[in-house]
Order: sequence, then C-alpha cells, then structure tokens
Amino acid sequence: MERGNNMNTEFSAALIKKKKAGLIPVIPDIKLRSPKEGELLRGRDPFEAAALLAALGAPALSVVTEAENFGGSLSLLQGVVQSSGLPVLRKDFIRSVEDLRKSKEYGARAVLLICAMLPRPLLSRLYEESIKLGMEPLVEAHNEEELLLAGELKAGLVGINNRDILQLEKDGGGVSLTAKLAAYRPQGALLVSESAIGSPEEAALAVRAGANAVLVGTAIWHAPDLPAFYAALCRGGARSYV
Repeated sequence: MERGNNMNTEFSAALIKKKKAGLIPVIPDIKLRSPKEGELLRGRDPFEAAALLAALGAPALSVVTEAENFGGSLSLLQGVVQSSGLPVLRKDFIRSVEDLRKSKEYGARAVLLICAMLPRPLLSRLYEESIKLGMEPLVEAHNEEELLLAGELKAGLVGINNRDILQLEKDGGGVSLTAKLAAYRPQGALLVSESAIGSPEEAALAVRAGANAVLVGTAIWHAPDLPAFYAALCRGGARSYV
C-alpha cells in the first residue's frame, strides 16, 4: 500500500488493528438525519453516543458534517472528536483546500473525497493536499470507473458507497454492489463498504465480498439495543441483538 510520507494513517491503522483481533472493523456513522430516513438520533446526544460507541470498542468514527440535507456541522465533528478520543472521518461534499483546512482544524484524521462529485484534476489536488495536511483521504467510488480512478491516485483507503450519493443516498442500494465492485479495488488498498448495511449478516457479507471494514449508520441508530447490535455487527452474527 503506497502512502505519502506525511500521511497520518491513524484512521486505517485502527481498522487494521480491529481486524487483526478477529472482528469486523465497524465504523459507526454519526449522522443527525437522513434525506431518506429522517431524524436518526431521535433526541439522543451525539457526543454521549460517540463516547458510548468508543466504549463499545469502535475503532474509528465517521461524522456527517453537511448541514442542509444531513443536519451536520463542524461543531458536531469537533464534539465527536473530543468526546470519543477516536480517529474521526469527516464525511461531507469536500470541494476545496479550505474545506480540508477546516477539517483539520476541527479534528478530523481522515476526509471523504467523492469521485462522483469532483473533476479529476480537483480530486487529485485535494488528495495530495489532504496528505500534506496530515489527514488520510478516503476515496469514495460507486462504480468500476471510479475505482480505477482511485487506483490512478494510488489511494490506500478506498470506499464503495452501496448507495448513490448523487441521489443523496435515497436509492435502495445494497451490499451486492460491494460484491460486484470489490475486484476493481486498487491493489493493496484498505476497502470500506459504506451504506445500506442493515444487519450483522450484511456486514459479514460485505467482508466476504472483499471489504476490510464496513461503515454503518442508520441501522445502528434504529437498533432497539444499540450495544448488543454493535457487538453483533463486529462479530458478523445475529446473536442477541434484538
């Protein structure tokens, strides 16, 4: 896996450590609301939730900071970083170097770069700038062409979004997309299956398909017993989570 000399790999290292312990690295996605599902936390304090997930063994967290559609903010990012003590990915429509600087300022250790949202020259520039700023870029793809583009960047951390971000993830999606596309991942890259993972069985299916980690949001917040459900996701089995 090729990495820049200045890259902070704390985020991916945490995932690798969890996998070596024999568990599925499950990245909880802290998202206040979804265009498809509506309010997700339903009155829960996001910072208390972040601390709980850290206590449950989450290797890293993801925070959606986009405001208009997902209800996020940079202060949400900062609070989650401080309350969890974990490496945190900033999920947003990153489009400029200033966005990267703000990500760094508010504590992100990794940033999401979405192939579908960025022209190739800008994607390349933001990839390099994030490394210079000491953050790890997670390059997100939704099709074979975008995964090949991630390969051209020599991305070491790659995500497959099982839903279409251009539709604000309102489409059905499914882990079957990870199974379809995993073979096109850049050689040596750490692969994260994102979105549309609703059960421990689906988390296990994503890993069997070739993912090294999974990112799960909505299902965690809908679980009647969050701690038990999160433990089941990490095991890839359905024992005692309802």
